Parts: sequence; C-alpha cells; structure tokens
Amino acid sequence: MKSKLISSGLVYSTDSGRMCPDCRQPVAACQCRAAQSRPRGDGIVRVSRETKGRAGKGVTLVKGLDVDDAALVALGKQLKTACGSGGTVKEGVIEVQGDHVERVMALLQAQGHKVKRAGG
Repeated sequence: MKSKLISSGLVYSTDSGRMCPDCRQPVAACQCRAAQSRPRGDGIVRVSRETKGRAGKGVTLVKGLDVDDAALVALGKQLKTACGSGGTVKEGVIEVQGDHVERVMALLQAQGHKVKRAGG
C-alpha cells in the first residue's frame, strides 16, 4: 500500500494575505489562477430558472455577461435589490433567489444587453 505524502503549505501570510495553494504566491499575484479565468460570453445574456441541487428551491440564473468581476458583483446587487430577494455571484453566474426571470430580463434589456430566456 502506497503512502500519500501531504504537503502542508502556507495558506495565509500577515504580509501579503491569502496564498495560492498551487504556486505558493499571494492570491493577488497568482499566475496559475489567471490562466483559469472564466470564458467570455458570446454577447447574449441567458436568463433561466433552476432548482437542481437546491432542495426544490428555485433560483434565477444569469449567464453570459461579458463584464469584469467587480461589475458582475455590482450588477448582481442591483438585480437582487430590484427583485427584493437574496442571491450570490458564483463563477461568473449571477444567482437571484426565487423565480424572477421576466423581471431580470426586463432590467437587463433596459441596460442595453441582448437577452434570451434559456431553459423551459
């Protein structure tokens, strides 16, 4: 039976903050995470409703926005406020709790995005 060597590395430094577990550099200067950035959209924002993996609770998903992470978080906050519900931004996808597909589509179209309804 082979033994598995577990290397414990530095995960936080008081000088530079969080450290990347792969390249052992500060997260702000990490080169390996930059290569794994999310893919750019095709110019069409897709809005759908999904319940998979959420114990039957529905969420509205917004995918395909071609904006940077800070603008994505700001837009997520704006959509959540307009819908009067919670949510999050994960891996380039805005999740708004509840079924707000029509309202989110109208808000995005008013901002000049090309929007399509995805899913059923």
